Amino acid sequence: MGLIRLILNVIWLFVAGLWLALGYALAGLICCILIVTIPWGIASFRMANYALWPFGRKLVRRREAGAMSTIGNVVWIIFAGWWLVLGHIASAVGLAVTIVGIPMAWANLKLIPVAIAPLGNEIVDSDDPGEAWRP
Repeated sequence: MGLIRLILNVIWLFVAGLWLALGYALAGLICCILIVTIPWGIASFRMANYALWPFGRKLVRRREAGAMSTIGNVVWIIFAGWWLVLGHIASAVGLAVTIVGIPMAWANLKLIPVAIAPLGNEIVDSDDPGEAWRP
């Protein structure tokens, strides 16, 4: 399954991953420059990393994440999360039009949970070999 993940990630990189990662990294840079929004900047860098190479990785909630991350996520949803989700859905629909694009559409849908609530989560390697195909 490692070869399939590698192939999917390389295709993803050229189809959408590089541009998504650059966009998230730019957002992270802007958030870090504004100082007050540094937590969202760090989360944006995490999202950029995930958007660059999503197959074989998954999002998990950190146990120590508390109320502050929930409040931060609510603020994020109001200002950025909802339009990021709409962009991922639109992109997934566009990618799903072709048979080759279906796994790429799943990867786009897989990014929605981190795009809507980036604080209090972390990206980990998936132990499940079939995880490359699931959102």
